[in-house]
Amino acid sequence: MLGLLFAMLFASSWMISCSDDDSPADSDVFVGRYEGFVSYSNGESNTTDENGYVQVVKVGEHYNFLFSNGIPDLTGVQFESDGEVLINIGATETQLIRVTANSLQIAYAENGNDVWTANCTR
Repeated sequence: MLGLLFAMLFASSWMISCSDDDSPADSDVFVGRYEGFVSYSNGESNTTDENGYVQVVKVGEHYNFLFSNGIPDLTGVQFESDGEVLINIGATETQLIRVTANSLQIAYAENGNDVWTANCTR
């Protein structure tokens, strides 16, 4: 009986410490440098680099994507978690950012002319 009591106590303390707040979206697993193909176009000029990078930085509840090669940054992006994947809130065919611990894909258009793309790994 005493063994059963200790088992129940251990199980209840384990359940309390493993909450839904331990979501990958709440951790820093997605933060870091992703390397690979990056590009940007604003209707007047194009920048493309097969060996570029994107630095992912978490600021509070938002993420910033800092590009190499003078490409403008994408900042203040909010995400929802789907297991081990982050997908930007309000993702559409023209505004999609998908991040895992090992990869980053961006196909993001804004203001009709500005287009960012990335296909990177780490």
